[in-house]
Amino acid sequence: MSDRVLIADDDRAVRESLARALELEGYDVVTAVDGVDTLTRARRESFSALVVDVMMPHVDGMAVCRVLRADGDRTPVLMLTARAEVPDRAAGLDAGADDYLPKPFEVPELLARLRALLRRAALVPGPAPETEAADRAGAVLRMGSLRIAPGARRAWWGESELRLTKTEFELLELLVRNEGLVLDHTTLYRQVWGSDVCVDAKNLAGYIGYVRRKLAEAGAPPELIHTVRGVGYAVRRP
Repeated sequence: MSDRVLIADDDRAVRESLARALELEGYDVVTAVDGVDTLTRARRESFSALVVDVMMPHVDGMAVCRVLRADGDRTPVLMLTARAEVPDRAAGLDAGADDYLPKPFEVPELLARLRALLRRAALVPGPAPETEAADRAGAVLRMGSLRIAPGARRAWWGESELRLTKTEFELLELLVRNEGLVLDHTTLYRQVWGSDVCVDAKNLAGYIGYVRRKLAEAGAPPELIHTVRGVGYAVRRP
């Protein structure tokens, strides 16, 4: 079975050229265009390794790495960046990356580093296959008393089920999958409504208000969803 690799880079030319190179080497490749897309895919799907650019819009590569490590995700991460100074490399490794490759780089070196990461990962014992599969499937997202079942499109606060519309559910799910991160308005519009739909800030605030009210009716504290004025929204544990 081919190793599955996620390539995350906001530069389309870099992203597509790397995808072609890895596919020629026999890898099963998935691509992501920014940090939010990367986190969403990494939390929903299983990968053998991640190749992540540092400088991405909305959520950068280091934040992606820190969030995944905080989630307990041990997937090997090869970080790419134009910043080649020692402090920058150290910051990337401290964020949880397993290796660091400065740009510009030669594809054969990236392939060699990726092979090395996969060899090391194969030597590290992991959780039982059934447990890992269940975790990767994302059957239930949990944040304190909040539980979300994406497959069933249902959500609960404690024992109370939240009666959410499709849009409200998708908005809450996106925020919870990115717990602790501030998602800006553009990211929320694109991920929930799609790039072709025009949604203004007042409509977005209205949907956030609906979700907050339904959470409050179920007993959730009002500070669960934070407003960052002029930027966007984030969910944080009270």
